[in-house]
Amino acid sequence: MSDVLALLVEVCEAAAAHGVHAEARWVHTRDEALAVRNGEVSEVRTDVAEGIGIRVRVGGGWGFAATREVSSAGAHAALTRAIAVARAQPVAAAGPFAPLAHGPARGHWAGPCEVDPFALSLEARLAHLHAAEAALRADGDARIVVTSAHTRSRRTRTALASTDGAACTQERTETGAGVQAVAADGEETQVRSYPMSHDGDVLLAGWELVTGLDLAGHAPRVAAEAVELLTAPVCPEGVRDVVLHGEQLALQVHESIGHALELDRILLGEASYAGTSWVQADALRAAGSLRYGSEHLHVTADATLPAALGSFGWDDEGVAARRFPLIEEGVLLAALSARQSAAEIGLEESGGCARADGFARQPIVRMTNVSLEPGSAGSFADLLADTESGLYLETNRSWSIDDRRLQFQFATEVAREIRGGELGRLYRNPSYAGVTPEFWGSMDAVCSASEWRPWSFTNCGKGEPGQVMAVSHGTAPARFRGVQVGVA
Repeated sequence: MSDVLALLVEVCEAAAAHGVHAEARWVHTRDEALAVRNGEVSEVRTDVAEGIGIRVRVGGGWGFAATREVSSAGAHAALTRAIAVARAQPVAAAGPFAPLAHGPARGHWAGPCEVDPFALSLEARLAHLHAAEAALRADGDARIVVTSAHTRSRRTRTALASTDGAACTQERTETGAGVQAVAADGEETQVRSYPMSHDGDVLLAGWELVTGLDLAGHAPRVAAEAVELLTAPVCPEGVRDVVLHGEQLALQVHESIGHALELDRILLGEASYAGTSWVQADALRAAGSLRYGSEHLHVTADATLPAALGSFGWDDEGVAARRFPLIEEGVLLAALSARQSAAEIGLEESGGCARADGFARQPIVRMTNVSLEPGSAGSFADLLADTESGLYLETNRSWSIDDRRLQFQFATEVAREIRGGELGRLYRNPSYAGVTPEFWGSMDAVCSASEWRPWSFTNCGKGEPGQVMAVSHGTAPARFRGVQVGVA
């Protein structure tokens, strides 16, 4: 990557000679997806993309251009186009831009990867999936109508230079996998997934993550629960105490805290597409004035969290990764910001949350790893023992939330009755609803650090043109009092 970094530095020097602020990024991605469905290979896909994106600021105008031609001629042509776009913007004074509090980005950063998934043969990886998928069908129950196992691997290599003095490179390897069983009896259809729904569990890791998941070992339980759900009673409607599994709680954090605290949304910069936020900018200017939830609610943004998808060395503006509190004891302290949005409300530095989806998109405010910090409720068993009655909800099935991130409704694949501090019968089609500050205000217990782990989400959409980003959220199971359930 040293040659392409030298090219980016050269381009930024040319921009500086014309009094132009510039950031030049080279991105190379390789994305592979494999899947087995009902005993047959259903997907073998490889996508490769490479190019350079250049963002400039001339006075108060911003311009951006991208090219797949990774050469001096291609990069300088993109710079010329970006400058032309910036100069075509309406005349305006240059807005504030937060300084690089820790100096320009320099050096190299790489995420963890013990076993390179791209070094393994296609046959070996497919054999692993075949074994996992076959285990879903092992008991021969005809009510299991669809079985699948999948894995994905992505390697992203980047280089960044800027007129602020940035000259850094990064490499990330994302790997993950999952299995799913669909059961049907002619009247009812139910789904169970492991280790989580949607894209499965994905982290900054190599193939060691896939083998550690033991997909084949968990498959019989997954299939059996899908069949059991066919005849399970429907989730009752009413107000109940609820314990959320860590994966469902991670999505709750993502939708009702992470997105709500993106500063560009708060400043109405995403109103036309992604929406706004119930949180107002004044609550950030007067940090500590807004209660977000109960005293058990402690939330951090941490781009240094090992193996998590929102981790890096520097964001796409060259701001160093860091950890900082968003909410402490239920009180809002900060938001997720980039250099421009941070300066707009008078912050001394960016939150380091500017990320772009590939070379052909501009950096925008995106979540790093927004996590609910562990509490002191002990183990999952301890939390259950302390809960006389209620529902335990696990594995997300669907979600809906308004564009202010205020009123929401979620459904999970499964619920279990909690009675006398123990798990009881299964319920099908469970769901719950609430209003963000009221819901987080009802949280009265969070499991301890031994139950805490990051959960991955690979399909977070935002921006115009649209961008898709991957992120992780650390959580442990937690209890919420008086939640409306059975709403769908």
